Amino acid sequence: MSGGSERDEHFLRLSFAVARRSLTHGNHPFGCIVVDAEGKVLIEAENGYMPDHDGTAHAERLAATQACRTLGREVLARATLYSSAEPCAMCAGAIYWAGIGRVVYGLSEHRLRGITGDHPENPTLDLPCCEVFASGQRPTEVAGPLLEDEAEALHDGVWTK
Repeated sequence: MSGGSERDEHFLRLSFAVARRSLTHGNHPFGCIVVDAEGKVLIEAENGYMPDHDGTAHAERLAATQACRTLGREVLARATLYSSAEPCAMCAGAIYWAGIGRVVYGLSEHRLRGITGDHPENPTLDLPCCEVFASGQRPTEVAGPLLEDEAEALHDGVWTK
């Protein structure tokens, strides 16, 4: 894992804005963006749990699917996915298979689990994404957690309902 830069903080805060938007759309407060090597935002994805109660519609998984369908391998290898929270094992797998070269996240899975507790809509997998990526055959750079207090604030009052 590596630390972040001012650029990383800027784009991470954009992913927080997407997470806030997700909440206003009746979904869980998770969001992510995919940014190319030149700093252009290519994809924004909100959590898609509602209306179908789709537990696999995490923002990062949805972004990875869109990336596979719309971007070339060369672009993906040099792209960064910025996520409001650490990608779970499912999402890390999707990011890996999409070939996205770098991930920056705000809230750690471990800290998220402490926030969500045993909420039935988020039975958090406390497995660091770097462990999932390390089991692969190509490197995926990871930076995070960054701006973790800001990322945690997105969840205020959400998981107590």
